[in-house]
Amino acid sequence: MEADSAMSSRTEGDEEGSATEIMDISLKDLQFKLAEFARVRDWDQFHSPRNLLLALVGEVGELSEIFQWKGEVERGLPNWNNSEKEHLGEELSDVLLYLVRLADICGVDLGQAAMRKLIKNDIKFPVERCKISSYMYAKALKQHKLVNAD
Repeated sequence: MEADSAMSSRTEGDEEGSATEIMDISLKDLQFKLAEFARVRDWDQFHSPRNLLLALVGEVGELSEIFQWKGEVERGLPNWNNSEKEHLGEELSDVLLYLVRLADICGVDLGQAAMRKLIKNDIKFPVERCKISSYMYAKALKQHKLVNAD
């Protein structure tokens, strides 16, 4: 692997004081690891774009189930226990891994595609037109309610 995509690791203490290894890994690293994982298991035969997309959708469904009856949740999930956060991490990882694998099978450089999309969004939604003061927001909300009143 190239130096810029090499993995680095660091150690952090978790809540109980034991050390856990945190990996900084690129999308390319994940792509290579997933391709090798599938290759050695002879799963390439099953990894068509359609099959991967359907698996991805299934995983998004599982991710959605976690939030289904919780209502709005605060950033950082302060009211969630460690088990719930771990489960969320697993489902988010499933979604990410299927997305990376799908992009690879389709010949899409996901990192480059994401950067191009961010540039397009920056042009489409310029800060000066999108940033809104609380006064302007309240005014727009009031006007919206008046227009949509029954």
